[in-house]
Parts: sequence; structure tokens; C-alpha cells
Amino acid sequence: MWPSNQIASFGRKPGVEHATLDQVEPCIPHLREYQADSSWYVVMPDNEPAWTSETLVAPHRLPDKSARVRRMFNGIARRYELINTLFSAGRDSSWRRKAARLVQVHADDVVLDIACGTGDFSRTFASSGVQTVVGLDFAHEMLRRGVDRHTTRTNANQIGRWCEADALHLPFPQASFSLTACAFGVRNFADLDAGLAEMHRVLTPSGRVVILEFTTPTNRLLRSLYSLYSHRLMPIAATLISGDRGGAYRYLPRSVVSFHTAEQMCERLSHAGFSRVSATPLSMGIVTVYVAWRNES
Repeated sequence: MWPSNQIASFGRKPGVEHATLDQVEPCIPHLREYQADSSWYVVMPDNEPAWTSETLVAPHRLPDKSARVRRMFNGIARRYELINTLFSAGRDSSWRRKAARLVQVHADDVVLDIACGTGDFSRTFASSGVQTVVGLDFAHEMLRRGVDRHTTRTNANQIGRWCEADALHLPFPQASFSLTACAFGVRNFADLDAGLAEMHRVLTPSGRVVILEFTTPTNRLLRSLYSLYSHRLMPIAATLISGDRGGAYRYLPRSVVSFHTAEQMCERLSHAGFSRVSATPLSMGIVTVYVAWRNES
């Protein structure tokens, strides 16, 4: 395997330059290899914002959604964790811990944290005492900050690897992990069903998946207050604090209300081949934890 303070990179087109951290390995022999012209890595023009009023009308239907999401997260990586903590009133950490408890982590678990960002969910699993964690994301700047934080933490050894790759084309053989996880990332997939199928494919028989995602509260009064906060107050304040000019904090709340309900997410998980699917709402339905199992056969 590659050293834990380096990022393995997959699927980049020839000639596309990107920042490196110590060293970026172009190919790890025992992982699934990609064609050099892998279609997931698409470069947007430098002068084009990730999100505009026009593209936010139906963000999940855009053919270039993945490129816009990558541009967005690379642009807000520097203050991403600060914004999360401020605008969740510090609850984001407790949501991740609750998700880890619900999926019942074991000491021998090998975890793949998909769309790991700066590694908050990866560190939650490492603190739970699992065997190892692989953090995967396709936004390089987010991974860089995850690696930087990883080297200063007492549980750093459990976060064994960082991988830059697409969630829809995971660079791992079948049955590589006992647990796949994703926190606040599946709604950013360009193809939800393809992403869930990949999460299922890399699981061992009887492996589990845990997904933490924002949902819209069902209570009418709470839903109105949530809408005011997430669509009016938060985007303005978060944009000012982060310095974002790409529309990230307009996209994020819009991506929640236009995404699947908890019931629909459970249906998609079942459709992907998972069983024993459950949905647990937290903080009065602002977020939901989904847990499901891969069948033994």
C-alpha cells in the first residue's frame, strides 16, 4: 500500500496538472486500473463559477454536475470545516459519532469513507478503534487538508490511506471492505444509483453501509424555520466567512430540498442490493442516518 501521508490518484486525463502532496502515485498495482482517458475528470473553465441561478434550478440533472461539485469543494476547502461547525452549531461531530454507533463498528472493520472531504468521518471511525480507514474523494484540495490534519492526530495510524478517485468508479476490487461510509456526500453524486452500486460492490458479504445525509424536516413549522435559515441566512453568512464566489452555499441547501426523501433513499438502497435498510432521523429530521447490509451471498 502507499504511505499514509500521500494521496493515490486515479482517472486523471493525460496532461492535466494538479497539486501534489509529497508524491501522487499514478497506479497502485493491486487496485482496479483506470483508462487514461477516464471520463469522470472533466475540467471547467477557470472563469466559470461552479453554480449560477440557472444551474441551481435542477442541480441534480446537470450532465456536468461532477465537475461543478469538484470545482466547488476545491474552492471552499480552506474553511470547509469551520463553516460546518459554525452553521451546524457544533452538531456535525455528534451526528458522525451517532452514525458510527448505529452501524456498530468492530475492531476488525476495514472502512472506506467515500466523499471523505477533509476526513472528519474518517477520524470518527479511527477514534472508534477500527482496523483501518481509507479516505476517498475526488476534490484534491479537500484531501490535502485531510492529510494535513491526519498527521497531527493521535489516531492517525488508523487512517491508513488517502485516495483521490471518483465515487462512481471506485478503484478497488470486489469485497475489499467490511464497511462503506459516506457523510453528506451522496446527494453530490452525479449518479446516485451508480454510487450506491459501487458501495455495494466493494463490500464483503455481510458488510455494512452507513450514510449520513441532510433531509428536510417533516414538521411544517420546523420545515419553515429550516427553510428560512438554510436558504436565506446561512448562504449569505457562509459566503461572507468563506470568501466563496462560486455559489457553493447556494448550491448546498438547494441540493438538499431537491434530493430524495428518506423513504426514497431507502428504496434506492434496496434497489442497489442492500437489505435490512433503516433510516434514523436526527435533530428533528434535519439529518438522517441510513444503515444497510450486504447479503452473505
